[in-house]
Amino acid sequence: MTQASHTNTHKIILSGLVILAGLPIAEVALANGTNRTLLAQKRQPQVIKLTQVACQFLESESKDYNFVTKKAADCKTANNKNVAERKKGFKPMRLKAGEYVFRVSNTEVPYELGFYLRGAGISGAALPRLSGGGLTQGKTLDYKVTLKPGTYVYSCPLNPTPDYPLIVE
Repeated sequence: MTQASHTNTHKIILSGLVILAGLPIAEVALANGTNRTLLAQKRQPQVIKLTQVACQFLESESKDYNFVTKKAADCKTANNKNVAERKKGFKPMRLKAGEYVFRVSNTEVPYELGFYLRGAGISGAALPRLSGGGLTQGKTLDYKVTLKPGTYVYSCPLNPTPDYPLIVE
């Protein structure tokens, strides 16, 4: 097998692997006149971990209020009593535009939860959104999204939690 045919055989094999792996390829001309096929490394989305407990996301508030809930109505009652005061302690999440996985855990809530991310205000209609459920007690699920610059809020309408701020720059 000549050097030229060996190189071409390599290209065919690599191209086949790339298609199966779903990774992009690039053909690079080297100084000695030969070409090399390079695999471009696919950037993994950043993982943001969030923990849901009764009526709140822990990472988003200044403290764990240790609410007790058996049903969503319990959280509605708790939130009506103190959400205005709690909002003063919310820590807005700040992220750069890009791909993210929100890894959300239900550590103790005895009913199914979810995750809802959307643009805030009128301008939010043009921003990406995502929602999903199936988050039973003790379970962790991943919710993948590509975020554009803007102001968002996230919550769990099934828990229910307040809307927490997220700013994407």
